[in-house]
Amino acid sequence: MIQPTTFYIALGSNKGDKFKNLQDAIDLIHERIGMIIRISKVYKSPAFGFESDDFLNACLVLESCLEPETVLQELLAIETVLGRVRTQQNKYEARSIDLDVILVEDAVIDTKTLQVPHPEMQKRRFVLLPLNDIAPHAKHATLHKEVAVLLNECDDDSVLEPINIWLKNPSKDYGFSKFGYIAIEGNIGAGKTSLATKIAHDFNAKLILERFADNPFLPKFYNDASRYAFPLEMSFLADRYQQISDDLAQLDLFKDFIVSDYDVFKSLIFSKITLQEDEFKLYRKLFYLMYKDLRKPDLYVYLYQNTERLQQNIQKRGRDYEQNIANDYLEKINTGYLEFLKTQTDFNVKIIDISDKDFIENRSDYLWVLNEICGG
Repeated sequence: MIQPTTFYIALGSNKGDKFKNLQDAIDLIHERIGMIIRISKVYKSPAFGFESDDFLNACLVLESCLEPETVLQELLAIETVLGRVRTQQNKYEARSIDLDVILVEDAVIDTKTLQVPHPEMQKRRFVLLPLNDIAPHAKHATLHKEVAVLLNECDDDSVLEPINIWLKNPSKDYGFSKFGYIAIEGNIGAGKTSLATKIAHDFNAKLILERFADNPFLPKFYNDASRYAFPLEMSFLADRYQQISDDLAQLDLFKDFIVSDYDVFKSLIFSKITLQEDEFKLYRKLFYLMYKDLRKPDLYVYLYQNTERLQQNIQKRGRDYEQNIANDYLEKINTGYLEFLKTQTDFNVKIIDISDKDFIENRSDYLWVLNEICGG
């Protein structure tokens, strides 16, 4: 999965409803570009370089998987949506919204359209003061000085006045932490690991990933299911029980909740499909002896994808031992999960059909899934 890049963005407005312009820009950045990590105070500042009404200025920290040039193009598009009209005559002019890329981690970018670090940032108190609120230790990649140092050395004597209204961060609206423990489940290739990983990163969760890749019986099972089904399912059950027991027992004070890419009950669902009847009866007895002692998820999310999409995803990720999985096997797994979920009363279940969604490549699809999980 692509790791996001950290961007530092400056926002300003001195036309119309200035505060609303800033908030609308933030909402669109969240929708189109990435997760907003922090937002500074809002400051009233005099116009810089020309005579005009006072500005409202702020800065934010943003994480995005988009390339810097693409982020810039999205920011320009947001400016247009919010009514900014650029003219050729004036370098400085009143504007409903102004969005600038100030820093991109430790990158130095010099293209026709984008210069990073922003070439004027060290001269502008209306950039440095709000940026210092949220990233005092971010370092200028060519001056090799932290933002706090640049602010202290800045010759701009403009007087900035903080206002007592805070901009709202839409990235904080989902409320995942109210669940405590969320299990993301799905068929083979449904995207459960990818989604759990993204949620853990974006919302400060402890991540529990199934250790299936280390199971020596899995490749053997796909080659000879009847011979290796029972040892495979027993080894999965033992490993899942041990991992969930250990990970859920370890309190992490720096995380807001727990998210996993599986629930132990999947062991019973898969074993019912793979085992002979007498083997399954024995397995079921052992399963319930272990399962009764485990913490159940507060929210159980099942990602449903149709068989065609599952096969496409399986082919795309390219694990050799998965390439010959039959459609019938995938359909039995889907049926087993859905039958199980219909009977559950101990925890909250949400079944989300993502057959026509791509939450990895398409941010709007990702936000749609988040809204489905959290109640819309």
